[in-house]
Amino acid sequence: MVTAAPLPPRVLDRVLSAVHCGSFVLVRSPLTLRVFAEHVELEQERLAAVDVGELAAVVACGAGVVVGHDPARGGLSGVLCAIQNLSLAAAAEELGVRWVSSWREEFLRSLVGMPAHVRPVAWLCLGTLEVMSEAPAAQPSGWRHRSPLSSVLHEEYYDAAGGLSA
Repeated sequence: MVTAAPLPPRVLDRVLSAVHCGSFVLVRSPLTLRVFAEHVELEQERLAAVDVGELAAVVACGAGVVVGHDPARGGLSGVLCAIQNLSLAAAAEELGVRWVSSWREEFLRSLVGMPAHVRPVAWLCLGTLEVMSEAPAAQPSGWRHRSPLSSVLHEEYYDAAGGLSA
């Protein structure tokens, strides 16, 4: 669980320096964080897919990072790699990252003033860790489980039966 503890500016600079593709909006205003949390709660109700951990992360995080895809700056794959780089840099600084998925694009674009040609891709909660979990963030909610590597890795060709092929 990430917490709202203030993030040291030098640490935040190092983490945000890990991203070079896409457009990013750093959100630290408690008012904006609260407005976004209310939106997430409404979206979860609408979708009937309440993820208590996701909502708690938005409420408790020290900062939100809105990730946008600007086609003029590169492909979506570069943006996704930038998110991974940010996550790895955050982990190196002993910070937590939680990807929030319950939001509407138009709402988020308006909330942070993204121009029409930049498409919001992710809201990432960034904060200090209260408790380090061994399990991936999505695993406790049942959203995704880890399959054994042998059931998802194929060598040389895709084996429809699953698993490593001989």
